[in-house]
Amino acid sequence: MSLRLQINLIIGVMLLCFASLLIGLQLKDTRRSVDDEMEGANMVATQLLSRLQAVSNQTSLNDMRQFLSQLGRVRANEIELLDLDGHVVYHSPPPVYKAGRDAPQWYSRIVSPSVKTREIQLAHGRLLVRADPSRAILDGWDDFVPMLVTLLTGVTVVILLVYRLLGRALQPIQQVVHALQEVGRGDYDTRLPGMRGQEAQMMGRAFNSMASSLQEGMVAREKAREATQALAQSRELTHVIQSRIEEVRGQIARELHDELGQQVTAIKSVGMAIAHRAKGVDAQIEASARMVIECADAIYEEVHQLVTKLRPLALDRFGLQDALQDMLEEARSRHPDIQISLHVDAPLDKLADNLATAVYRIMQESLTNALRHAQASQIDMHVRLDHTTLQLEVRDNGNGPGSDWQSSGHFGVVGMGERAQGLGGHLVFEPLQPQGARVWAELPLSHNPSHG
Repeated sequence: MSLRLQINLIIGVMLLCFASLLIGLQLKDTRRSVDDEMEGANMVATQLLSRLQAVSNQTSLNDMRQFLSQLGRVRANEIELLDLDGHVVYHSPPPVYKAGRDAPQWYSRIVSPSVKTREIQLAHGRLLVRADPSRAILDGWDDFVPMLVTLLTGVTVVILLVYRLLGRALQPIQQVVHALQEVGRGDYDTRLPGMRGQEAQMMGRAFNSMASSLQEGMVAREKAREATQALAQSRELTHVIQSRIEEVRGQIARELHDELGQQVTAIKSVGMAIAHRAKGVDAQIEASARMVIECADAIYEEVHQLVTKLRPLALDRFGLQDALQDMLEEARSRHPDIQISLHVDAPLDKLADNLATAVYRIMQESLTNALRHAQASQIDMHVRLDHTTLQLEVRDNGNGPGSDWQSSGHFGVVGMGERAQGLGGHLVFEPLQPQGARVWAELPLSHNPSHG
């Protein structure tokens, strides 16, 4: 049921209750008026006819009948003359006032008072005087009908007028409902025009503000969705690029180790052979041969370091744990004054290649950052493995990250984070109190099907 109809029904019921009250008061007043008139008329008629009782002994019943006939009808009373046997000798004539008309029975039952009959004993019979309220009731009915018609007409007119006025008054609500339906269908550009009335204007302003906020929110959400999608694609592309880079690095490292290493070894062998033959024969040739051997050793050392930076061969040949141990030993050899430790809580020989590579690169970058920038005297590295995740942690007691470490240009930390996120994990780089820094990463093993 619509609000318009509900309000109209409430007003209609209130009007009908008010009309019913007026009708009840009218009926009560009419009943009291009829009762007063009947009481007075009956009393007058009774007193008039009671005087006949004194002369009834000197008059016959026929003389009494003639007297009553000449008297005619007494207002609001019915008079009957009965003989001693109870036969009706005389009955008052019907009323001539509004003759032929009577009020409806239901109305008569409502307003009619209790009818009293008075009896007067005569010498030759008796008189019955009975109140007759029919004319008074008819007068009340004639007054009641116009009032009832006017009242019902007024109620009907008021209800129809209220219904029409409510339609105009509630038109802003219909506009709001229509606008809400448009917004529900996705038309976020919907706005309400200026509407009549203070409340309608307030609703219009509130709706327009809500629609604007909703539109801005949807635009922001769409932009966020596009940004999230672009970020996911960017991360996926970064992961593919990193995988490809690792693959190319591995190929280059193997080529350098196998091909260039063999060539350097051959050069060193030839130099050693020349130096051996020239020993004691030609000191200059021997010295040149020794120089070639030293150059070959230097080239081999540089190639070894370059191969280690490109792709540690131990990672492919012996696994992650040995590769981390080689990285640790090399760092100790280069920085003997720094205490570096590595703790691995579980075997790492069943990790997938992409996960093992990510772990190695994160540990390598964290160790490199601590050695280059932290000026630390102690570095602790931990690898923990449980049934679902692999956790990495690198702590140092150095200077900690600078105030600008989160600004652009620090690609090492960004690269570590991208590697962790590419595998469905996350990475934290934070300062420690009172000094130092901590790199912590958690990588899920769900990306490692072979773990078991």
